Amino acid sequence: MKTALAIEIRKASPDDAEAVAKVHLEAWRGAYQGIIPHRALNRMLSRRGGAWWAGAIRRAANVMVIDAGGTIAGYATLGRNRARELSQQGEIYELYLLPEWQGIGLGRRLFTAARRTLSGAGLKGLVVWALEDNQNALSFYAGAGGRDIAEGVEVFDQKALRKVAFVWD
Repeated sequence: MKTALAIEIRKASPDDAEAVAKVHLEAWRGAYQGIIPHRALNRMLSRRGGAWWAGAIRRAANVMVIDAGGTIAGYATLGRNRARELSQQGEIYELYLLPEWQGIGLGRRLFTAARRTLSGAGLKGLVVWALEDNQNALSFYAGAGGRDIAEGVEVFDQKALRKVAFVWD
């Protein structure tokens, strides 16, 4: 007999902080190793441990988690669009899953829930930025119907990396 795995998407609580920190560490290593310079990536990862995430969650930052059978498999952070030149009002700042939970539809479920949350808050339209060298992210957002409409640059230890804005109206 097969057992169904319960999937829950919810607002993160401070009790989730260590699990979110683990997802952040493992997902960012998987996504950005070889793209973001090693020292810059390690600095970014070392700053966002459990205490940092607990503080972010307590300060009412909008952090959502996807809980798969009691395991925090991923997280998303979201809020108002930070790019004033774009008309979309909402933004998903981050959406990451543990590598072992990728490719089975959980990312799409978390993405859909994050969009619904932003829309429910009255924010019209959505923007998501992805580094141009992160082919998995580009494929994911294009596959979710995002339109690539703008470019920008992020600098990590004097290395300029291009980023792409995907939008949904």
